[in-house]
Amino acid sequence: MSAKKRTVSGAISGLLAFIGMSAVAGVLVTVAVTPALALSGMTATNTINVFENMPDYLSIDQLAQKSNIYAKQADGTPVLLASFYQQNRVEVASDAISQFVKDAAVTGEDPRFFEHGGIDLQGTVSGAVSTLTGGATRGGSSITQQYVKNVLVQKCEAMNDADKRKSCYNDATEVSIDRKLKEMRLAIGVDKNYAKEDILRQYLNITGFGGTVYGIEAAANYYFNTTAADLTLPQSASLVAIVNNPVKYQLDRPDSETNGAANGYADNKVRRDYILGEMLQYKKISQEDHDAAVASPIEPTITTSATGCQAAGANAYFCNYVTHVLKNDPTFGKDADTRLSNFRRGGYDVFTTLDLDLQNAAIATLDENVPKTMPNWDVGGVVSSVGVGTGKVLAMAQNKDYTQDPNQTGDNFTAINYNTDQNTGGSLGFQPGSTYKVFTLAEWLKAGHTLNERVDSSRKSNWGTFEDSCDGPQTFPGFNPRNDANESGRNYSALQSTIGSINTGFIGMSKELDLCAIRSTAEAFDVHRADGGELEKGASAVLGTNEIAPLTMATAFAGIANNGSTCTPIAIESMVAADGTDLPVPKSVCTQSVEPEVAAGMTYAMSRVMTSGTAQQSYAATSPRVPVIGKTGTTDSAKDTWMSGSSSNVATVVGVVNVSGTYQNQRTTRFPSGYASTARHRMWPDIMSVANAKYGGDAFMEASNAVLRAVQVKVPDLRGKSMSEAKSKLTAAGFEFTDSGAIDSALPEGTVASTNPAGGTTADRGSTVRVSSSNGSGVVIPDTVGKTEAEAKAILTAAPYEFKVTKTDQDVTDPNQNGKVISMSPEGGTGAKPGAAVTIVVGKMTPPAAGTPPGQAAKE
Repeated sequence: MSAKKRTVSGAISGLLAFIGMSAVAGVLVTVAVTPALALSGMTATNTINVFENMPDYLSIDQLAQKSNIYAKQADGTPVLLASFYQQNRVEVASDAISQFVKDAAVTGEDPRFFEHGGIDLQGTVSGAVSTLTGGATRGGSSITQQYVKNVLVQKCEAMNDADKRKSCYNDATEVSIDRKLKEMRLAIGVDKNYAKEDILRQYLNITGFGGTVYGIEAAANYYFNTTAADLTLPQSASLVAIVNNPVKYQLDRPDSETNGAANGYADNKVRRDYILGEMLQYKKISQEDHDAAVASPIEPTITTSATGCQAAGANAYFCNYVTHVLKNDPTFGKDADTRLSNFRRGGYDVFTTLDLDLQNAAIATLDENVPKTMPNWDVGGVVSSVGVGTGKVLAMAQNKDYTQDPNQTGDNFTAINYNTDQNTGGSLGFQPGSTYKVFTLAEWLKAGHTLNERVDSSRKSNWGTFEDSCDGPQTFPGFNPRNDANESGRNYSALQSTIGSINTGFIGMSKELDLCAIRSTAEAFDVHRADGGELEKGASAVLGTNEIAPLTMATAFAGIANNGSTCTPIAIESMVAADGTDLPVPKSVCTQSVEPEVAAGMTYAMSRVMTSGTAQQSYAATSPRVPVIGKTGTTDSAKDTWMSGSSSNVATVVGVVNVSGTYQNQRTTRFPSGYASTARHRMWPDIMSVANAKYGGDAFMEASNAVLRAVQVKVPDLRGKSMSEAKSKLTAAGFEFTDSGAIDSALPEGTVASTNPAGGTTADRGSTVRVSSSNGSGVVIPDTVGKTEAEAKAILTAAPYEFKVTKTDQDVTDPNQNGKVISMSPEGGTGAKPGAAVTIVVGKMTPPAAGTPPGQAAKE
């Protein structure tokens, strides 16, 4: 309401209120100056009681400021990702504020600021009279009083409890004599305890400049795209004008009744020019400067300082993850509300672990290979990279556009981070498929099995009973997984199963293990469900049916590459408070998940996956080459596809996933870049090529023979057994049976004549034993070793053998072997047809040369 429209009764009421406030102010000044006199003479008044129970002053504390999240370039230069604030403020020192601003504030709001003791009674009276008579308005409150009120309001805004915050705000802003009295008392205390320059500085830092813009630095940034130190005279006066009435004098949109920005701020110009006039009157500027400033148009350059992760663009999902860390980690406060409030008000500079080189590669390859939307398919593309041995999250990206705006709809928009757990802004997770098999491999080696040990890996509809030390023996009726390429091998080794990602091989391995122990080993690598639930441990879980966040799998693969030591992920490298002091941040905690020898066996097998297994396509496209490990994963019906791997320095997981609803079989679905199922093999090399060039990579720990070798098992002696019995015994002993056909043998026709390896020797468990049956037409070759040449020939040429005997000599040094058969081929006891060729080897001693001392030849 303007002064011209004020009613007579309203004017009288205002005058009476003014007179009452002036009287109270007089009382307060009297009490502040001579409290003993006031207490003795006015103890009956409520005013004095309220006054005396108050603190003397408010301390000048740090103000609420915006906090910033940064990434760092390779040279260490920080790059702003996003800012967060409840009040967009950057607190600055006095020498970082233009003198024009200081002079404009003092002359426009409180000309006797440097003279009074915190309360300007003359200004209060003249301000009230000017308001009542319709003159130019100057606030009745001194700068110190305005500062006090702002401090009280800010203390309220810092409260997390909504009811307490509202009550506090009402107390700090109510129109009452008691409130004004308290404000004046505190203003006097502030003036007694602080220098005028400090009070003015904090007044300019705390005061509101419209909307969420607080403090002169943020106002200079927002309205004129400059700093508080570089504000010109007319700019300074325009900004100080806003303080008087932020809505009326705002500069972020022209007045609606005028046209054009140059003339569109009429209200602000009136107030600005009034302040310029006051500055001239108090000799802060010259007449020439005044006239030039008054003649200048108001031309703001609105520069928005967006709050929140949406300003981070393609880095928004990583930014969102950082904010959840700040909210969830007890390092930052006692509870979630306190932590978030501390962050939004504390003026923190948060320097993250994000590697912009890897991040940009991740963003670029996602843009190239995974569309944001697909007809009839809510398709997702994800990338997570983690530093080996550090836990640093180096890259995090997905194929969607980040938004917190409910008005932005469509499959391309989401606020959900597909890379992280649900409690850090993520989804319910995705099945990792065969990439999860590495934990069964780890438990297999932990339990003392080896990579070349074989298991029953034939496909079957009844796998029988599985050991489970948590819940007792388990059976899974109807569980009948097939292999991805319908591989039919019945006796795969653990190494072969890993290289080829053989489902039945891993089920066969798990049959010889403990399902509960497999889960515990996965948990040792910090693997957990994205929804916070307990990992499932059934037979199907071995093949990767738990819903897990990609970041979790990247962390686990980094642990494998780190000689079995898993380091918890961290996203914040350092954090600096507004005053420049370092703040504590969460540290990565590394735990030995498996012994290094076990990890070496894992990395050996997983390196073979890259060079000769299912991940060859990713390996071939990565340059420069360094030693890498990996594992692929494909869920049922190719709903989700994964490529997970690591060098000795960086682990990366990429995936193409179904987010929700109906899905497409990725093997039959094409993206512009190629088949959806092979997008992983285009993305992983793009990212790891950058990682390899930047971080390099060392050889992994060499696997020991104890991990590599197969278990040696004695081959049973099967001679004379039926072929069916031989097969049963070999299978029970862990061997693969192969029928090598019939051979000449004196054993009954159809029975086992011989095996290779021979019965009684040892061979790798799971290896193939070739079994030959007898045709019944042979004779058993007599064993003539130790006989003389003549004796041996007589035996072998006699009926029924009639063998054709050939003799060869072999030098010997033992006189007892001289002239005796020392070996024969075929060996005695084996079968042969009558008349077959047999070679005997006869020992021969060479006489010593003439003059050789007795016994010398034997010694040599």
